[in-house]
Amino acid sequence: MSEVTAEMIARGRFAEAGARERRRMAGRMREARERLTSSGAGNVRFDVELLRLYARSRRAAILPQGLLSIAVGVMTARWLPLTLVGAWLALVLSTLTLGWVLALRFLGLDKTAQNPRQWRSRFVLAAAADGFAWATFALLMSGVDTPWAIAYVMVVFMLAGAIHTVVAAFVPEAVYAALAPNALAIVLYMRPTVLNSPNAALTLLSCATLLYFAALARRIYAGQVGTLGIQAEKDSLIAELEQAKANSDEARRRAEEASLAKSRFLATMSHELRTPLNAILGFSEVMKSELFGPHSVEAYRDYSNDIHASGQHLLMLINEILDLSRVEAGRYELKEEAVLLSGVIEDCRHLLTLRAKKRGVLLTEIIEPDMPRLWADERAVRQIALNLLTNAIKFTPQGGQVTIKAGWTMAGGQYFSVRDTGPGIPEEEIPVIMSSFGRGSMAQKNADEGTGLGLPIVKGLVELHGGTFTLRSKLREGTEVIVVFPPERVMAALPQLDPVAPPAARRRGAA
Repeated sequence: MSEVTAEMIARGRFAEAGARERRRMAGRMREARERLTSSGAGNVRFDVELLRLYARSRRAAILPQGLLSIAVGVMTARWLPLTLVGAWLALVLSTLTLGWVLALRFLGLDKTAQNPRQWRSRFVLAAAADGFAWATFALLMSGVDTPWAIAYVMVVFMLAGAIHTVVAAFVPEAVYAALAPNALAIVLYMRPTVLNSPNAALTLLSCATLLYFAALARRIYAGQVGTLGIQAEKDSLIAELEQAKANSDEARRRAEEASLAKSRFLATMSHELRTPLNAILGFSEVMKSELFGPHSVEAYRDYSNDIHASGQHLLMLINEILDLSRVEAGRYELKEEAVLLSGVIEDCRHLLTLRAKKRGVLLTEIIEPDMPRLWADERAVRQIALNLLTNAIKFTPQGGQVTIKAGWTMAGGQYFSVRDTGPGIPEEEIPVIMSSFGRGSMAQKNADEGTGLGLPIVKGLVELHGGTFTLRSKLREGTEVIVVFPPERVMAALPQLDPVAPPAARRRGAA
């Protein structure tokens, strides 16, 4: 029944949302893997990202490049007529505008409509046109043969090469397409005839500078590709972590729904289980006590005792299971009242004194006097104390000792501890005995039967009060369990009135 309910809840409530989440995660993981899939130009997704970086750089560089072109034109007017300078300036600005328009169009498209190979070719052609426009500057200055003009031309080409490198570094082919015409123009402009010519050194220096710019562009490109690769790996890890978290959340929801269905089932079946069990206990009590006459066969009395004992054990088991299910489901309602912790401990010790004597176990108490009351559920506190004392007596060998302590904590709360001199619990078995129906190796060897629900119930009841439960144990040294109630549950006592003082003094003291 619980499985069917959990499945129905999971399908009806979480199936559609879980399917959407899985589709979204699968899409993100597929996108991340595509970004890590190599292609001819480096990477399918990286091609688009690099082209977008190039387009943004082109868009941002239109103003600096335009200002540089105008400044070069103004300075060149010192040597050449304005008509020639204006024609050259118009050509350069036209190629800049062409690259700027292409960048805007590319950035305006949706990523799915951006064809990397087609747009890469367009950008390379635009860069080549830009480089050709700047290369015509050498033709423009070819008639000027003064030393200052030659140095000026070299500086202009170096500035143009630097800007092309910075702008087009994300597409190395565009850098080569822009720098190649400039290098050719420098060689043609200088026209060195012999190696020892003054123009030869300047030509080599200029060409070497352009080669350095090309190598620098390649390094920038490689660094950006590495950055995008790291980003893709990070996105992939994030997508996988989110997928794992979504799976974990769905599994947790299913487990919570199944646990809730189990608790509802147990709560519903409690009446059906207890009704026939009470009849079994009642009739077995009558037969055991021989109220209607002695048994004709002596074995019937023993059978009646066994039936009654088994029924009591089953009733205790059912009660513990129901208590644990209510605690786990958060449906255990505390009936809080003022409870004296030392009084509850004394009552529980008195109830178990006879059992301790039969087993040869000495019970000792160390309780601080004048402790105020706790605001707690007395039945729950009594069950905590009984379970802990019963376990301590059960696992303490003959001649051993169980020490009960109660007092104040450093934070102002109250604690209750039970320490025995039993065989102890192996450290690796502590998580086992703290789980439902978990029993350690010592419990399995012990003659007394147990359900393995005592400690989980105690821990749940303590946590319902906002307290802490601590279990410490070592082999051959014994076990100690400490229950701490928070200071918020301690009821501070009001100061007593002095019976000798006059009423006015009492009022002043109260004020």
